[in-house]
Amino acid sequence: MRARSARVVVVGAGVTGLLTAVECVLAGHHVTVLDRGAIPDPAATSYDQHRALRGLAVGDAPATARMSQAVRRWEQLEPVLGAGFYRRVGVVTAWPRERLAEVLNFASAAGVPVRTLGPAALPQLAFPAGTVGVRETRAGVLLAARVLRAAARWLAGRAAAALRPYSPVTAVDAHSGKVTLAGGEVVAGDMVLVAAGPWTGRLVEVPAVLHRQTMLYLRPSPRQARRWRGAPAVGGLGADGTAWAVPPVAGTLLKISSDAVCRQVADTGADGEIQTPWAERLTHAGPLRDPSGYQVVAVTACHYTTDTADGGARLARLGPALWARTACGGSGFSSAPLVAATVAQAAREAVS
Repeated sequence: MRARSARVVVVGAGVTGLLTAVECVLAGHHVTVLDRGAIPDPAATSYDQHRALRGLAVGDAPATARMSQAVRRWEQLEPVLGAGFYRRVGVVTAWPRERLAEVLNFASAAGVPVRTLGPAALPQLAFPAGTVGVRETRAGVLLAARVLRAAARWLAGRAAAALRPYSPVTAVDAHSGKVTLAGGEVVAGDMVLVAAGPWTGRLVEVPAVLHRQTMLYLRPSPRQARRWRGAPAVGGLGADGTAWAVPPVAGTLLKISSDAVCRQVADTGADGEIQTPWAERLTHAGPLRDPSGYQVVAVTACHYTTDTADGGARLARLGPALWARTACGGSGFSSAPLVAATVAQAAREAVS
C-alpha cells in the first residue's frame, strides 16, 4: 500500500529549511515553507557567497561518515536542482607535523582521499610554524546563495510546495503541529521543522548559544589573483591556527575569518557595533601572509548558533510533531542534506 502524503510545515527558508522542503517533496509530501523575509532572503544567515564543504573529522569516525554522506548528497542534489553550485577545489587543513601520520592513517581508514602539501604550495597563506597541509581532494566549496536560489526556484515549480515569504511566525505547538502567524492565521501540519537560524530560540525552547563573527571579503590584486586560481579552501591558519580562507571561485570574493573575531552575543542586532577593530584584529591574526595585496570590499558581522552541550550543530525532536534545528553556520550549511533526509523520513513515519 502506498503511504499517505504528510503535510510538512517548515519555518525558516535558509539552507536547512529549503533542502528539507526539497527532500520532502521528492518523498511525496506536501510542504509549506514560511519565512519572516523574502525567499530566499539576502539577510538570512545561510545567504552568503560560498561555504567550505569537507568530510574529514579526524578522531571522530561517525562524524566523518556522516559528513562524507553529506558530500555525496550535495553532489547528487546539483543535477536535481539544475544549478552548478559545487566546486570541487579541495579543502586543506594545516596540521602539526607530529600529527601527520595520525591524520593520514585516519583518513585512509575512513576512506577519505587526501594528499599532503607544504606551505610553499600556497605562498599567499600564513601556515603556522611546523605544520603540513592535508588536502581532501573530494571536498570543495558550495556557492551558498546559488544553492538557496536554486532550491527556491525548484520548489516554486512544484505543486506540492507552497512558499510563503514575509510570513513571520509567533508560536509553534509541539503536539498539534500548528504554527501561528503574526496575523493570527494558523497553518497546520503532520510535522513541523523550525529551522529559523538565530531566531529559532524565540519560537521553541532549545539549548543554543548565539555567536557573532566578523568576515572580511577581499579582492586580490592581479598578482595575488594568479595564486588563487584553482586554490582550495584552507583552515588551521594564522597565529593561533584558527583562521581560515574560502577562495574566490565562480566570480566570488576571497572570504577570511578566524576564531579570534568570534564572540558570544545576546541578539542579532549588530547595526550599532563598529566592525573596524574586529577587522583589524582579523588582519593581524588572519591567514594572509601579505594582507596589503588585497582590496577590502566588505566587512560583515555574521551570526550563527551552536548547541550549548557540545558547541556543535543539533537536530532535536521536541514533540510528537515538532523538530528543531538549533544551529547554523558553516557546519550547519554543509550538513543540511542530512537534516533534510532525517525530517523527510520522520514525516513518512508520522503518517504511516
